[in-house]
Amino acid sequence: MADFLAFLKAAGRAVVKGSPAYYGWLAFLGAWMALGGAAMGWQLLNGLGVTNLSDQVPWGVYIANFTFMVGMAAAAVMLVIPTYIYHDDALHDVSILGELLAVSALVMCLGFIVSDLGRPDRFWHLMPIIGRFNFPQSILAWDVVVINGYLVINGYIVTYLLFTKFRGKVPEKKMYMPVLFLGVFWAIGIHTVTAFLYSGLGGRAFWHSAVLPIRFLASAFASGPSFLIIALIVVRDRMKFPVTDAALDRLRQIVAIAMILNLFLSASEIFVEMYPGTVHSASMRYLLVGLHGHHKLVPYIWTGICLDTFAAVVFVTRPLHSKQKTMIAACACAVVGVWIEKGMGLVIPGFIPSSLGEIVEYSPSFVEFSISAGVWALGGFVYTMLLKIGVPIELGEMRKPGVPNVPIGLNAFGGHHGHDDHAHGGAS
Repeated sequence: MADFLAFLKAAGRAVVKGSPAYYGWLAFLGAWMALGGAAMGWQLLNGLGVTNLSDQVPWGVYIANFTFMVGMAAAAVMLVIPTYIYHDDALHDVSILGELLAVSALVMCLGFIVSDLGRPDRFWHLMPIIGRFNFPQSILAWDVVVINGYLVINGYIVTYLLFTKFRGKVPEKKMYMPVLFLGVFWAIGIHTVTAFLYSGLGGRAFWHSAVLPIRFLASAFASGPSFLIIALIVVRDRMKFPVTDAALDRLRQIVAIAMILNLFLSASEIFVEMYPGTVHSASMRYLLVGLHGHHKLVPYIWTGICLDTFAAVVFVTRPLHSKQKTMIAACACAVVGVWIEKGMGLVIPGFIPSSLGEIVEYSPSFVEFSISAGVWALGGFVYTMLLKIGVPIELGEMRKPGVPNVPIGLNAFGGHHGHDDHAHGGAS
């Protein structure tokens, strides 16, 4: 207990110290969180009537962001698999940062779900024993299990690894490896179950596709590592974390393959929907070219397709991705493009036209925008705090009093490097 209290004190000192740029970043996030909190209070007082949701379009920007964030959380597995299963040395030292990203993304997932409930005080209806969980027959119940379970898994891994290193000890594989492997399968499961939640709705032909789970995973493995590339560059430049060019290039290769697969699956879906021209293709026609004079989503989806295509071209073209600024721009395009595709391009058109043929268009209200921005800022704040704690521990700069401030030499997933190799070379 004393060690854990020392850990909390050291973490508290780490997050309150920083450069003027760090404090400016926190102020920026705090302003958006304040706006989101005020908008959430207004929504709680007045109900979901302050949003632009309707009986015809009951899911909007909250669920769109939730779906995207599930993919961001699942993308951490694309660091774990090559790092440990294939012993990729290039990604060893940055793997823990992917786990921190997963925790932050899951916090945002829960934030968007609470925002969409309208009455969060009734959340207990979904809880086992005191509510009506309807497990295992309900896909929604499965989603509750996988999301919260994945948060527990990643929370345990991150806490154990950082706390152990804080005490100057080497993490024991038996304490985290079984949980780590469980997390690999769980990461695939959280996005698969989310996809089944859509495709299992019988009245929504737009989501009836056997490749929807594969599209979800492909887009997640494109957007998540893209965001992580940007984060790693910032951490390397601002916090002096040793991120190698080889690690960034390995992530770039993962994103390139995932983005090409995502574009191929999207093109296949468009062909299957549009070429026969049946009544079931109405939602796809509305999304791509408009329907009966309604075309609010058309600019969104074509912008997303262009951004994804640009990103794919950069990722596979050496003269382009070899330049850091171009690479960062491509990663940003991949994140925004996938958000459009999985948000405005997936959730909204599934309800347009309605089961009765009504066309009720949707765009988020100011309240929805403010709450969404606030949840995004909350996720950014959580990730920033985790980095401020995790990076000094990984670098050996933050240790329990009395323990030398040196790197442990054993990275987050058990691979040796630098200091440890020399220190224990004779013993091995």
